[in-house]
Amino acid sequence: MRKLILTLLLATASITVALPSAIVAAHATSEARKAPAPIYYRTAKIDGIDIFYRESGPADAPVVLLLHGFPTSSHMFRNLIPLLADRYHVIAPDYPGYGQSASPDRGEYAYTFAGAANIVDKLMDHVSAKSYAMYVMDYGAPVGYRLALLHPDRVSGLIIQNGNAYDEGLKQFWDPIKTYWSDGSQKSREALSPLVTLETTKFQYTDGMEDVARISPDNWVHDQALLDRPGNKDIQLDMLYDYRTNVPLYPDFQSFFRERKPPTLIVWGKNDYIFPEAGAHPYVKDLPDAEVHILNSGHFLLEEKLDVVAPLINDFLDRKVAKR
Repeated sequence: MRKLILTLLLATASITVALPSAIVAAHATSEARKAPAPIYYRTAKIDGIDIFYRESGPADAPVVLLLHGFPTSSHMFRNLIPLLADRYHVIAPDYPGYGQSASPDRGEYAYTFAGAANIVDKLMDHVSAKSYAMYVMDYGAPVGYRLALLHPDRVSGLIIQNGNAYDEGLKQFWDPIKTYWSDGSQKSREALSPLVTLETTKFQYTDGMEDVARISPDNWVHDQALLDRPGNKDIQLDMLYDYRTNVPLYPDFQSFFRERKPPTLIVWGKNDYIFPEAGAHPYVKDLPDAEVHILNSGHFLLEEKLDVVAPLINDFLDRKVAKR
């Protein structure tokens, strides 16, 4: 019996010694797989409007401002943010009427690009951002460029993704919208109603993609649910009509590029029907040092090519922004 007890004690001792080493190995593996920085989902009261924004990364790091397009919101950056936030302070707002931000009544708030830029400007003051690199996409381009005209000294860099600042970029898709710009009629306005339907929302995410299997259906389900809120269709049609006010500012945007020459990275889905590749190349006339990457993808490039685009952005920021 004594021999049996000693055998059991020795076996138990060997197990006790073995377990900590296994735990240490597992701990070392988990340490190597560092968790991404947490994302905070915040709301600030700007001009009496609740403005939602996502925030992540060290508070004292260089700021990267992510400006979304139509018909989405800061949701489009949900996968990119963790890939930037280890070294950068990332801010991604929703404009009024988009995402989780408030949607004031159209009789009380004018939905314009000037208004969106003003809101973002005040939000950046709210978060004490004295300078920032801007990722601009679709509607985010004129919002960001208007912000640059307000504070040209604050722009530390530009990341441009399928966002226009040249007449060459307004092709066939824009023809019925230009008709609305020219006559402002109710008939022309209603002709644009299909642009806020599920069919078009899905089209924006899938058209021109190299591999549609990489595009999550959650995108168009999420965006369409917000578009279908009472009154949101008219908000979107107001914004489409106001887009006409951006075009006369193109020369001012271009002057900003030429005079300030911010470090610039251009990543563009070449198969985008809304903002086609033709809109990417004119940037180089005014930003000759821009780094240009034309990718085989569509409008919402991040949904398909995040694994390509995120390393390009991080490399660009590390070289051109972090050291400024």
